[in-house]
Amino acid sequence: MCANYVPVSQRSRLLTYFGVEHARDEPRHDVFPLGSAPFIRLDPEHKDTLVAGDGIFGLLPHFATELAYGRRTYNARSETVHKLASFKHAWAGSQRCVIPAEAIYEPNWESGRAVRWRISQPDDVPMGIAGIYRAWRAPDGRELFTFAMLTVNADEHPVMKRFHKPGDEKRMVIILKPEQYLPWLTCGIEAATSYFARYNGPLEASPFPLPSRAPRADGRVVRPPKPPDNDLFDTAG
Repeated sequence: MCANYVPVSQRSRLLTYFGVEHARDEPRHDVFPLGSAPFIRLDPEHKDTLVAGDGIFGLLPHFATELAYGRRTYNARSETVHKLASFKHAWAGSQRCVIPAEAIYEPNWESGRAVRWRISQPDDVPMGIAGIYRAWRAPDGRELFTFAMLTVNADEHPVMKRFHKPGDEKRMVIILKPEQYLPWLTCGIEAATSYFARYNGPLEASPFPLPSRAPRADGRVVRPPKPPDNDLFDTAG
């Protein structure tokens, strides 16, 4: 699972690596569930055009009554995305997206305790993570976009099998190749499942411990969420 990542938030990098314009330009920063970050989807009026906008990390289904629900729905297992209540409507509606990330973070337990590691692609090339999204209307009437990252089994992945607690299933986000971005967003539902595969390209990983309190982009401090067990959600990632 991925509960913390660095979004691609600089306009120049979104244009260079993803071919999309973005209204805002921000320095690199970490995002946790309920944080805001850019995501890429199809233009609703031009189905062959990609557009970037801001969304909340943590998908909110139609029955969610508060933003805090997204603390438990930031990852969706590819094996069950079509049937779990929190995700199935976004999946059935082909509301797929690409989530631009400079890096993701995962816990490494090889030392006997959890140490946060940073995982990225070589040469400062960002990754495009496969996701789903939907619009959610807040109780105050605002409409917000929300999204979740899709994950696959990583028990045999040379890098990603090193993360998470001993004995737990190893999971990783679905990393798309650049030439897959548009096909992932435009293909039918059945064809979309062909993208549920482990990424075999090069990844770099190294320790990057989390401060005792993680500063948010707006200056406030938050701690990573502790997700509950509930079969409405898919927090196992």
